[in-house]
Amino acid sequence: MRREVPLLICFLAGVFFIMSYFVPHYRVTNISQMANQWAIIVIAFAYVLGVANIARINFHIIQKKDKDWAYKIILVSGLVFMVLLGIGWGIKEGTVFYWFFYNAYYPMQATMFSLLAFFIASAAFRAFRVRTWESALLAVTAVLVMVGRVPIGEHIWKSFPDLTEWIMNVPQLAAKRAIMIGAALGAISTGLKVLTGLERTYLGGE
Repeated sequence: MRREVPLLICFLAGVFFIMSYFVPHYRVTNISQMANQWAIIVIAFAYVLGVANIARINFHIIQKKDKDWAYKIILVSGLVFMVLLGIGWGIKEGTVFYWFFYNAYYPMQATMFSLLAFFIASAAFRAFRVRTWESALLAVTAVLVMVGRVPIGEHIWKSFPDLTEWIMNVPQLAAKRAIMIGAALGAISTGLKVLTGLERTYLGGE
């Protein structure tokens, strides 16, 4: 019963939410909306648990003065500071929270992504090897797209940006959609395995 009951609940819930997309009855819609609201409440509590877990782990590191413990103080202080600002003055435009979010968090996020771009370029240069015609095609296309996306590409050839847009909108988009279709079919098959009880890893078993 310890496994059969959760499997039955999962099956009934999955069938109900699938049915709610195809049966536009007001009772089904109301129950579905109520369940979604419960899910939002559960997610909110998960955020609270996540914040508490971050605080617990970092306080432990600060107490032991492990590696980079000073940065953990900044992390915890920033977390508490932003939470207090959001609770005390709100998060709407014009508040102190809004100012710190768009004038401190956004620039730091842009800095992190800028550094990440250099790391990705370095790793790709070291790991990429042109050994087949497919990898050669990928390398040539990547160079064309990168050159066409910067101002120097237009100076080299006036139609370089147009070529880049064609590559992104035609072959790249076609391949992207094929990958998305494959991923969607995989998600559907995994969902059916969960509903039918063939996939039981979420129960902690094999």
